[in-house]
Amino acid sequence: MKIAIIGAGYSGMSAAWDLRKAGHEVTIYESADYVGGLASGFKEPGWKWSVEKFYHHWFASDKHMLGIIAELGLSEKVIFPRPYTVMYHQGEFYPLDSIVKAIMFPGLGWGINKIRFGLVGLFLRLTTNWKELEKYTVDEWMRKWTGEAVYKLMWEPLVIGKFGEKYYKQVNMAWMWARLHARTTRLGTFEGGFQAFADQFAEKLTALGVEIKLSTAVTHIEKNADSGEFELATSGGNEKASKVLVTLSPGAAAKMVPSLPREYLDGLLKLKSMGAVVLTLSLKHQLSRQGYYWYNIPKSAGFPFLAVVEHTNYVSPDNFGGEHIVYIGDYLEEQHEHFRMTKEELLEKFAPSLKKFNPDFELSWINKTWLYRTAYAQPVPLVNHSKNIPSIETPIAGLYFASMSQVYPWDRGTNFAVEIGRNAAALMMGKQK
Repeated sequence: MKIAIIGAGYSGMSAAWDLRKAGHEVTIYESADYVGGLASGFKEPGWKWSVEKFYHHWFASDKHMLGIIAELGLSEKVIFPRPYTVMYHQGEFYPLDSIVKAIMFPGLGWGINKIRFGLVGLFLRLTTNWKELEKYTVDEWMRKWTGEAVYKLMWEPLVIGKFGEKYYKQVNMAWMWARLHARTTRLGTFEGGFQAFADQFAEKLTALGVEIKLSTAVTHIEKNADSGEFELATSGGNEKASKVLVTLSPGAAAKMVPSLPREYLDGLLKLKSMGAVVLTLSLKHQLSRQGYYWYNIPKSAGFPFLAVVEHTNYVSPDNFGGEHIVYIGDYLEEQHEHFRMTKEELLEKFAPSLKKFNPDFELSWINKTWLYRTAYAQPVPLVNHSKNIPSIETPIAGLYFASMSQVYPWDRGTNFAVEIGRNAAALMMGKQK
């Protein structure tokens, strides 16, 4: 088969790997001038590693990601440092990077709250019946089983942070289950950064015979009723393929293939998602005196952002010429003012709060800043959301769609991008996924 894949993110490249190994002719079209999608990065002169535009890491349980890395022969380049994750409470930050430390969190007190928190966490780690959980919202289920105090302290801030005031009471409990059931406290990365991995993945694909066309946007896809072939309008000219896999956002897919049947098209357009805004700083000095990596910050604490992540408390600043890399991130609706503010305006808004992490912080510490935004970062899973998931096989024979909105009940992430890309490839070859 002559196969076109739209998007050179991890799902598109993983599908291409399987399809090409099976002998098919594969071309990947990517509108950007780099591979990696939302897990791509940037690199400054003097840096040995790249920095991700939107902070990423792997979990020790990410079998799909680690599996394809092994097939690529790159496993020796995966490392698993053990950084410190902390949570804000009454003006202080407390470690929250293990079950024991979470139970010792002072906000829980010493009575029934600790017991309920521990038992609920254990239940969610052990149960596999997520379909029963998707019938309830996080808000109602957690309030009932952990109690009001524990929910307000530990879980509500997480859901508000991810989905905002608009959606947090609508998110279903299967989403929370997936996070607690599948994730580990060990966090992994790739030597050189995620962009180094994506580039090496692309090199392996090219050596195998996959053609990757960067800076080539696909604007329209139509199936020719007479020939049965797909005709692709691209920024580099018109192309043809016998089968097509689109790995973009639901909205982008709907716009690209307007001939999709109305029911499927409406299903794509009804899917909701949150965007992300990430301001990255290069500092002359370490921000966290304690060496903390990930700061979880409740919206109610009054900070103008959701998280601060000091990347160089996870991997060495020596990889970045001695510079200290700090992410300041948030999940927001696209209408939020942070999607319109300049990098300088955001820094002016965020900088005063950084003194709460280190009283010595000054603007003079900053070497350089970078700002990245995306409208499609976090799918919003509603009650009984499994009914809303579009099938990978679209109603147009030969056209397939695979995105992070379909990895449900799992949360978005590169591990599940690999899984859905490989599932799509199997379907395209007529195999059971």
